[in-house]
Amino acid sequence: MPTFKAFFVSENADKSYSNQIIERSAADLPEGEVLIRVKYSSLNYKDALSATGNKGVTRNYPHTPGIDAAGIVEESATDQFSKGEKVLVTGFDLGMNTAGGFGQYIRVPARWVVKLPRGLRLKESMIFGTAGLTAALCIDKLLQNGLTPDKGKVIVTGATGGVGTLAVMILARLGFETVAVTGKPEGAAYLKNLGATEVLNRDAVNDHSGRPLLKGLYAGCVDTVGGAILATILKTMQYNGVVSICGLVQSAELPTTVYPFILRGVSMFGIDSSECDIEWRKKMWKNLAGKWKPTKIEQIARTVTLKGLSKEIKKILKGGQIGRVIVRL
Repeated sequence: MPTFKAFFVSENADKSYSNQIIERSAADLPEGEVLIRVKYSSLNYKDALSATGNKGVTRNYPHTPGIDAAGIVEESATDQFSKGEKVLVTGFDLGMNTAGGFGQYIRVPARWVVKLPRGLRLKESMIFGTAGLTAALCIDKLLQNGLTPDKGKVIVTGATGGVGTLAVMILARLGFETVAVTGKPEGAAYLKNLGATEVLNRDAVNDHSGRPLLKGLYAGCVDTVGGAILATILKTMQYNGVVSICGLVQSAELPTTVYPFILRGVSMFGIDSSECDIEWRKKMWKNLAGKWKPTKIEQIARTVTLKGLSKEIKKILKGGQIGRVIVRL
């Protein structure tokens, strides 16, 4: 079996956590039908939590994080995939309790694997990664429920993060007038360059009036932050507005009332990309490789090696990451 390099996180005797790049054998990987030589991964907030000992993400250590991976099939115990085929894996248990994409090889169940769609390179698939898939699922849910560009503005929260950035880009690609919300004033020019028609500071969507409804401003929303910001946006949705929610960067709490739902017919949908239906997943990857693919996709990504991961993990935990960090293996 081949040996390979992996970013390895260990729990120390004093309950602290440390990481190093080690040499592993593919024989040590968990069971699964498909062995993949990983070419690219990406850094997500969940990876940073796993890399620093968050037991809500990863129960047992030592461990290799990386919830995203793209590469080439080395071995397959099923005729669904062939040696040499380009594939990608996002979500499920990858990088959580199954050795993940921060290693040069992964072994996973066949049902986790998606063939790389035509029109997408391996590196591009990781610029999207879990963040892009989540953004696509959020937007598709809005479209399924009647949102069209002529209905009005779409607001995106946490817009300099991975999901938010890609949501802004995809919505712009689809012709929507998009309002981006960020707590990083320095991100305004960046977001407008990616297609946002307006950029708001998060304080502008954090209502303290106590009123159950505000002026209807938005036809749709992709929310990644939760908390008071989501509650404020719900108050400002237009009649029959649609909201997709996928994160809790601000808070898991939602201090709201039923008024937006029963007086304006607002609909809110929860999005989970980790365990979503495989056919919906494949459809979204096809869209991301085709008609939804932003023209400036490379502009939002920086590439690091395994040696550069520790620095980037510290940065994302402090809220300092803008766009996407790609890991070249």
